[in-house]
Amino acid sequence: MNKRILYTIAVFVCLLPALGLCAQKRHSPATPGPVLKATVDKQKILIGEPIQLMLEATVPGNAPLTWPVLDSLPHFDFIEKGKVDSTMRAGDRYYRQYMTVTSFDSGAWAIPRLPFQEGKKIYLSDSVRIEVGYTRIDPSKDFHDIKDIIEVPNPFARWFGWIVAAVALISLALIVWLVRKKKILKTIAAAVQTPKLSPYEEAIQQLNELQRQHLPENGSVKVYYSRLGDILRVFLSRRLNISSLAETSEELIGELRRLPLPGEQFAPLAETLRMSDFVKFAKYQPAPADTEQHYQVMRNSVEALEVMAANAESAARAAAANDTKTN
Repeated sequence: MNKRILYTIAVFVCLLPALGLCAQKRHSPATPGPVLKATVDKQKILIGEPIQLMLEATVPGNAPLTWPVLDSLPHFDFIEKGKVDSTMRAGDRYYRQYMTVTSFDSGAWAIPRLPFQEGKKIYLSDSVRIEVGYTRIDPSKDFHDIKDIIEVPNPFARWFGWIVAAVALISLALIVWLVRKKKILKTIAAAVQTPKLSPYEEAIQQLNELQRQHLPENGSVKVYYSRLGDILRVFLSRRLNISSLAETSEELIGELRRLPLPGEQFAPLAETLRMSDFVKFAKYQPAPADTEQHYQVMRNSVEALEVMAANAESAARAAAANDTKTN
């Protein structure tokens, strides 16, 4: 009987360290893994229509993260793949990558879960469902060839002469009335003499006003990014004669790529324009640090484009002067 008791005590003593180690592992806190996000700006497209895909990853500490190698996606084709950017935020490493993809297969497809590797562990992002379809056509209606141009008689043709005479008389009476009103003429003259702001001065003035409104802090992030984009588009239209007001963000990025902007200025500007689309169309909520950074990128871009345009004008004037001397 004593031998059995001693044998049991010996076995318990031998197993005690192992039991303590298991209890320690069971109660020790698990190391948090990376936070992964996959976001698109559209989830319903027509065949061949581009989609902006944004991948984000936040890794606790400064642990290395292996980004997935994206050579192909089922049912999707790559149009453009941006580089992976990384920054430090509050002790965490933050990664971001923009890609432009499209699909030529009609149906409901999904961008699959993408594998990210941290050390020996594999983490998967969320899948994103995309519906790809054709332009809606009513099959109950017949198709018709294009008709020839049909001349329609103008019922107001006989009144055209009278309308012109009436407009001429009214215009003459208005001119006489304006000439007699000196106060009105002085107001018009003062308005004409008021110097109009240059495109650069107008853009900087609007950027200063936008900064004073504190729209992101008041929850108006979408209005904030819309105003940022509009200020740049109006500046490009007035200063560089670029039809920026009628172009999409990707078309505008293509126009800017042809300008002699350095890469370190073009890349942040393109990212800001794409982020504006994510905020407006995908309801993405950027961090406060991002809104301030994108404002500064837009301001620096306006200043760089102004310097570029001024240098081009100086070079053109110098070339014209040399041509005049030569002739």
